[in-house]
Amino acid sequence: MKKAGLLFAGLFFLLLSVNIKAQTSGADYFTGKWNILVKGTPNGDIRMFVTLQKQDTTFAGSVQDSTGQFITKIDKVEINGDKAIIYFNAQGYDVNLEMDKKDDDHINGSMMGMFDAEGERVN
Repeated sequence: MKKAGLLFAGLFFLLLSVNIKAQTSGADYFTGKWNILVKGTPNGDIRMFVTLQKQDTTFAGSVQDSTGQFITKIDKVEINGDKAIIYFNAQGYDVNLEMDKKDDDHINGSMMGMFDAEGERVN
């Protein structure tokens, strides 16, 4: 009976460590600079750069316009597997941008759940 308990405890910790590894790899995917195109806003299509840096267990970053001019800092980042949601303030509005992994260097998503977005990693 004691061996069965040790076996179940070992399996539990193995599954827990696999789950932690999967979350880390998703977070690492979004680190870097992204060239994002948001389509169909009231002001037309918007191109921006989103830069994310990993700091210990959290993320920091900024949003720039198409010329590289700083717009705002990123307030919060939520990462869940192959999806990241970044929150920032632009032109007096609280904005969120959902980024879904498409392949190694491309994302799809939406801004505010209303406007389609697509992007690619910038090296």
